[in-house]
Amino acid sequence: VQLVESGGGLVQAGGSLRLSCAASGRTISMYSMGWFRQSPGKEREFVAAMGWNGGVTLYADSVKGRFTISRDNAKNTMYLQMNSLKPEDTAVYYCASGRYRRNPEGVQSGYDYWGQGTQVTVSS
Repeated sequence: VQLVESGGGLVQAGGSLRLSCAASGRTISMYSMGWFRQSPGKEREFVAAMGWNGGVTLYADSVKGRFTISRDNAKNTMYLQMNSLKPEDTAVYYCASGRYRRNPEGVQSGYDYWGQGTQVTVSS
């Protein structure tokens, strides 16, 4: 299984970015999927997740109402639309693939495969 993130970059506060996570070796529509992030000197933290059937989503309180997780089954790709970005959103963002036919989980132990990460920097 390989997960490849893209779409990170430098953006001003209040701006938007869309991250992509292209998967191979696994059909993401059959697995829970999630996004996590890690800032320098901090633990990796949960951002958003989607259940295997796409009907259930989960968000960290810090991003609720600003970020939206979605996926395109035909492209086997997951997305994270990030709006109203804040400097505190600056981090390396990782996508992760979880368990077969499971609801979304907000803990790292719920995920088996991880991407290499993409840097998001929000300037004030």
